[in-house]
Amino acid sequence: MTARELWAGNIAIAEGALAAGVDFYAGYPITPSSEIMEHLARALPKRGGVFFQAEDEIAAIFSLIGASWAGARAMTATSGPGFSLMQEGLGIAIMTETPLVVVDVMRLGPGTGQASRAGQGDLMQARWGRHGDQHLVVLAPATAQDCFDLTVLAVNTAEKLRVPVVILSDELIAHTWEPVKLKEQEERWERPRPRSQEPPFGADHPARIPPMPPLGKGFDVSVTGSTHDAWGVRATSDPKIHRQLVERLGQKILAHRVEFTVYEAHGVEEAEVGIVAFGSAARSALAAQHLLAQQGIRAGVVVLKTLWPLPEEPMEELARRVQALLVPELNLGQLRLDVERLAAGRCPVIGLSKVGGGLPIYPSEIAAKVQEVVR
Repeated sequence: MTARELWAGNIAIAEGALAAGVDFYAGYPITPSSEIMEHLARALPKRGGVFFQAEDEIAAIFSLIGASWAGARAMTATSGPGFSLMQEGLGIAIMTETPLVVVDVMRLGPGTGQASRAGQGDLMQARWGRHGDQHLVVLAPATAQDCFDLTVLAVNTAEKLRVPVVILSDELIAHTWEPVKLKEQEERWERPRPRSQEPPFGADHPARIPPMPPLGKGFDVSVTGSTHDAWGVRATSDPKIHRQLVERLGQKILAHRVEFTVYEAHGVEEAEVGIVAFGSAARSALAAQHLLAQQGIRAGVVVLKTLWPLPEEPMEELARRVQALLVPELNLGQLRLDVERLAAGRCPVIGLSKVGGGLPIYPSEIAAKVQEVVR
């Protein structure tokens, strides 16, 4: 049985969190993400959950770490300036293997920028905003349906792999109202728990996720953001332990990437030109595909919904088939750099960037750029 709701992207994210079992939210209001916070402030207490308005985003992210270790499914939402403040906390969460979800509803920056306008300038920050060698998972919705579905996936991935997961939305998606289909019940993955005296920060194989002991139950565990051994004991002078730890933190994500890799490929088999996009820009890319078809131009579109680790195969395959690849994005070309790397000279890669005013990249603009390529 399938139900339908009419939700804006922000509401769909909040409802996706509830469907996935999120029972702790800490955050600070910031445009254009605040509707997520407001919705969960009303809904969580009615379900026995906890809502906490922190004094700032630093307090919010560290509250999530504590709540997660206490057994909660924890989430927050913010936008650019708040996301910057959360980077150190995200680094601690990676090092302590703490499951949590951070939603970044992107706006125009840098600085305070244009707070109520859409942008896609946080892609590189979402991947690499922390210091040191590290990985986390980054997902990007393009529709309200994606907002719901990818939030469920984000919570489950965080819990199963003991990793922070970032959801990159933007203002256009956040405030666009659309139908959302709901299942009768969403699957909930559970974080691994110890069966005996198992080390909580070590595994004998990269694909195996170490167990996360419930706080206050079982055996003593040290939780530290410093380099540590399999039992959490600080080892800040041992290069071997540090290398093993950092490599495992990355490998456990890469070993399970098939479980959270999401993308769509539309019309790529017969394409003469390819378009690669994410988020709100992907919506315009799909609309442009129809405009181009009316003019007899076959465009293939790859919509990326997992942005890190990046699904490389669909872009490499598209680059082998087409005359050129176009990358429309609401920034100065952050995704284009990845597409150029994966195209590896097989075809030209052309950026279509738009920054300022919060205006979308219109389908007609994409279609016009493609027409220039095929002439």
